[in-house]
Amino acid sequence: MISDESDRFNPRERAADAGKPSKSAKRREARKLATQALYQWHMAQHSLNEVEAQFRVDNDFTDVDGAYFREILHGVPVKKGEIDEALKPCLDTPIEELDPVELAVLRLSAWELMMRADVPYRVVINEGVELAKVFGATDGHKFVNGVLDKLAPRLREAEVKANKR
Repeated sequence: MISDESDRFNPRERAADAGKPSKSAKRREARKLATQALYQWHMAQHSLNEVEAQFRVDNDFTDVDGAYFREILHGVPVKKGEIDEALKPCLDTPIEELDPVELAVLRLSAWELMMRADVPYRVVINEGVELAKVFGATDGHKFVNGVLDKLAPRLREAEVKANKR
């Protein structure tokens, strides 16, 4: 005989946050949309507010850290000159000749290395490589990985050294 205490009659309630994306998953989605938005901003030369408005209308932000998306989208252009100067010594090609998708990924990643000390440098590199795999050319992720591997010790020297011990 099946009692009332069985799972069949009293299914366990799911945790309130079951099925909801984690903070890191929401940030990953924010980075994906920000990469696309930065690419569009670079190519179309539209204002950041126009690009942001279009992305917020055209995309479902339910599982996206919208504040992080905005911070990246508006933060990268503000620091563009500083970012490009930091990238130059890590490149064997002039910035103007880089693939625009890879450039968007590199700028986003460089911005995170510069401005978001709360995001570990290894996470920044991994996320950059994953973005390049999704949006970049066939081997673009290898290029992005190489550049970010050179850039991280320049921007996060203490953190990189501490992780090598």
